[in-house]
Amino acid sequence: MNDKYDTTGNVEAQFEPGSDDRVLANKLGVSNAEEMDEIEMDLLKRLYDVVLGSVGATHRLTTADFRKWHRSWLGNVFAWAGQYRTLNMSKGDFIFAASGQVPKLMDNLDKEVLSVHTPCAGMSEDQLTEAIAVVHVELILIHPFREGNGRLSRLVANVMALQAGWRQLDYTSWDENKADYFAAIRAGLSDYGPMRRLVRRAVREAEGKRDE
Repeated sequence: MNDKYDTTGNVEAQFEPGSDDRVLANKLGVSNAEEMDEIEMDLLKRLYDVVLGSVGATHRLTTADFRKWHRSWLGNVFAWAGQYRTLNMSKGDFIFAASGQVPKLMDNLDKEVLSVHTPCAGMSEDQLTEAIAVVHVELILIHPFREGNGRLSRLVANVMALQAGWRQLDYTSWDENKADYFAAIRAGLSDYGPMRRLVRRAVREAEGKRDE
């Protein structure tokens, strides 16, 4: 994501020397963007193994889980892993939640969204689709972390699907139609319908591959 960051001089605003502002300052001293992408992907696979193997069907997801997972994923790479961002962020002309509001918004997410839509055990397809759409949209709109929000949000959606006895979502259509995905996120400010449709497709396409 080509996000624009508000530069305030803190560690979150710093880039690794020699990276041409393509790699955030990190504990590993990695300045090559492709190398960092590989490192993050490898660590994400390890996180999936841990999370999907430990979260039960009746566990209510919490924002504390999200912070723990983010820290487990990127804690050996970035100093701010697991901490809510202190920089304002945007994508194009779309501005995510102001950094100063993130703690309050995440608290509201915990109390008003996650407590309602998780755990997902026993949910029908319609119920699961609604739950994932709402949680995903709200988490992306808040964008609580400096980096990795989209990938973590997909992990959350996968956990929810598995809790309900479904397969992990197939995100192929999201990746192939990014304009539709971002439009659904924007629409989520007042209407979860577009995201519900994208989630339903991802759920059904995953189920269609059950026997492959």
